[in-house]
This record gives sequence, structure tokens and C-alpha cells, in this order.
Amino acid sequence: MADLKDFAEQLVNLTVKEVNELATILKDEYGIEPAAAAVAVAAGGGAAAGEAAEEKSEFDVILKAAGGSKLAVVKLVKELTGLGLKEAKGLVDEAPSPIKEGVAKDEAEALKSQLEEAGAEVELK
Repeated sequence: MADLKDFAEQLVNLTVKEVNELATILKDEYGIEPAAAAVAVAAGGGAAAGEAAEEKSEFDVILKAAGGSKLAVVKLVKELTGLGLKEAKGLVDEAPSPIKEGVAKDEAEALKSQLEEAGAEVELK
């Protein structure tokens, strides 16, 4: 049981780059496509919105609000962007503000889900 808790903690602490590498390994070696669930959730917003999102190839990840756990969001923004703590805090304080611009759909959805798990309100444009 302790091994599973350690494994779960490792999964929770993965960076975006590591999550993408894990997704690639799962797909190539085991035939599992973890992005399918994220696409299904994103398409649930309506057929017209889903079709419009599929046509775009680049997305901007916009932080709308830090939510209740501002410190966790600042730390995550720092990690995701590579900015210093002061710059990350400035981005969070100035919400709505772009976190990353011109990223692929899969990366944008991964960033959005990580930020939402930390308590932030996020929008993809």
C-alpha cells in the first residue's frame, strides 16, 4: 500500500514535460491513449464549440483567477513557465493573464487541467 501512495505522489508531482513523455510511452509501448479522456471532456461543451476548437492548432492558456489556493497556483505557474517566483506571482496577481501562448492543443489542455487542480480558473483561447 505504501508503494501505491509513493507512486501516486510521483504522478501528482510530474511536470508538463514529464506528463507528455509518459503519455508517449503509454501510447507507443502499451497502446493506451490517455489524451482521449481529456478530449472527451473538452468536447462535452457542445458540438459547435468542439468543432471550433478542433480547427485551431495553437492555443493560449489564460489564467482567469487564482482561486482559493493562490500560493499553490503561483508555485505551479512558476514551474510551468520557468519564471522566477516574483514574476510568477505577478502573473497570478494580474489575472486574467496569459500563462503560455501558441501551444499545441494537448499541451494546452494538460496545462489547463494542472492549473485547475491547483484551484485556478483557466480559459483556453
